[in-house]
Amino acid sequence: MKERITRSKVCYQRPKSNTLLQKVKALAPDSSQLLILPSILGFIFFMPLILVSSPVWFPIGAVLFVSITGFLSACSFEAVIVAVLLLLYRYVNGMQPVGTDTVEQRGKRIIDEKYNDAKEYGVKMIA
Repeated sequence: MKERITRSKVCYQRPKSNTLLQKVKALAPDSSQLLILPSILGFIFFMPLILVSSPVWFPIGAVLFVSITGFLSACSFEAVIVAVLLLLYRYVNGMQPVGTDTVEQRGKRIIDEKYNDAKEYGVKMIA
């Protein structure tokens, strides 16, 4: 019984591994460092060029922004117009969506109930 207890209490330590791969991995930079360093260096080196050419870039950016937003809004307005025209075409040709008849029946039933309630209380209906 004591043998089992002593065997289960033995702690195994991981052997120290001084492999070349682990040393290189410890010295290598993170991926965040690999992304931040080039952006900072690029900002430092290209800042004079950006400042000198900014009177040209601002109007170009403004024109691009206005033209892209105008194009996207025109496309969305055309899509809405096409959807409305399609709905009108289907309505005129009698192709109502599924469930339209049940909505109309429920509406008529509600109107009839309100009309009957008004008759019971003696309210004169115009319609």
